[in-house]
Amino acid sequence: MRGRFEVFSQVVIGLLLVGIGLLAQYRYHVVERVRANVADTGSGVTRSTTAYTDPQSVDLTTFWQVWRALETEYIEPEKLDQEVMVDGAIQGMTASLGDPYTMYLPPEDNKRSAEDLAGSFYGVGIELGYREGVLAVVAPLKGTPAGSADVQPGDLILRVKDEQKSLDADSTNWALGEAVDNIRGPKGTPVTLTLFRQDYNDNQPFEVVLERGEIVVNSVELEYVESAGKRVAHLTVSRFGERTNDEWNTAVADILAQKGSLSGIILDMRNNPGGFFDGAITIASDFIPSGVVVSQKGTGGSREYSVDHRSRLDGIPVEVLVNRGSASASEIVAGALRDRVGAQLIGEQTFGKGTVQDRLELANGGGVHITIARWLLPSGEWIHDEGIPVDIAVEQNLETEEDEVLLTAIEVL
Repeated sequence: MRGRFEVFSQVVIGLLLVGIGLLAQYRYHVVERVRANVADTGSGVTRSTTAYTDPQSVDLTTFWQVWRALETEYIEPEKLDQEVMVDGAIQGMTASLGDPYTMYLPPEDNKRSAEDLAGSFYGVGIELGYREGVLAVVAPLKGTPAGSADVQPGDLILRVKDEQKSLDADSTNWALGEAVDNIRGPKGTPVTLTLFRQDYNDNQPFEVVLERGEIVVNSVELEYVESAGKRVAHLTVSRFGERTNDEWNTAVADILAQKGSLSGIILDMRNNPGGFFDGAITIASDFIPSGVVVSQKGTGGSREYSVDHRSRLDGIPVEVLVNRGSASASEIVAGALRDRVGAQLIGEQTFGKGTVQDRLELANGGGVHITIARWLLPSGEWIHDEGIPVDIAVEQNLETEEDEVLLTAIEVL
């Protein structure tokens, strides 16, 4: 058995992820689907038939008035970069919606987002999200700089300081992409985060200094654990990225080869910030024999997503481990297994991200993430901002070398 539960002792990051990048944002704790253009979103939610706004009908007089005033009056004209100004205008347009998961990514940021989805990037290993409008840690990623520092799911990130960037700023009103850009940086460079954690440090903010490194994420890990007279497959899914399906298939094949000696499977999605929508359906389908996994409701209507292949693990007892860092796609899987096959959820209530984003590529190399729908569990629940409650609440004791959550799951399996 592993020593002290890795997610807490090594503290695991994307989301929208600094490290995993914009999973959710994308990559970065966002349930999202990547598509090349607006016409083919593949979202399963029909687009509204409302006609597009005619650009000629939009009064941009004030916009150009400000633009020209800056060009003629601003004290440091060398700072006026037309491309950057246009990017800023588009970012302001998406930010005006008040949805932190709908955002515009300039070309460089969009490139980073794509690299994050591939599972390798530079950062500190923190999946980012929001708590009541405040920038927060959704999940740290194991084996990252954040994994060896005092960073935990739910920590609020109040301030970021980076001397090399001449940055020392409050995170208030930062969009997710801006937050990721400010926290990420070249390998080996330091960044200081001012964090706040409820009932910690006398409820006073505290600083954590992290040295950025290369983040390479294996999204699926399998080990066999023997305890209480049982032998179980401890199957950990840390995110839903481009490599997850292949890694999952390898693990499933190994489990099936040893099926006769197993008492069951413990599916561990603690600190899993989410990722691709399709990946959640694929993994849930290996446990659910038939029927609905999740449904979406958008402006153009509703759609149900059902099991997409023959269930290979059906009939093997399964319990699911979750915590406050379990978000988005991991919540889809956890909720579907609870509702459809009666799996018990063990650990802590999940994060609560119940929206779906399309990630659209633009001609300038940039990208835009657009919230297109809400997703609902098979029970009809929308868990956004609330999370999914667990059946058995267990909080990891950081003072022990045991994984109490895993041991509890084995006992009740």
